[in-house]
Amino acid sequence: MNIKLIRTKDDYKAVMVRISELTSGDPDALPDNEFDELEMLTKLAEAYENGHYKNAATDSVIDH
Repeated sequence: MNIKLIRTKDDYKAVMVRISELTSGDPDALPDNEFDELEMLTKLAEAYENGHYKNAATDSVIDH
């Protein structure tokens, strides 16, 4: 497991591919180390998305 911060769009795409690989099978069958990897990658992807993609639904509520 080689986890690093997501700094670029390419990093983000690579993380999303890995998340897809990890979730393609039975999640209950994941070994602990892969489950931990999935959890960390998901948190990193969420942080990247929150910093780089605007949520229009949330903003429209705030603007009123």
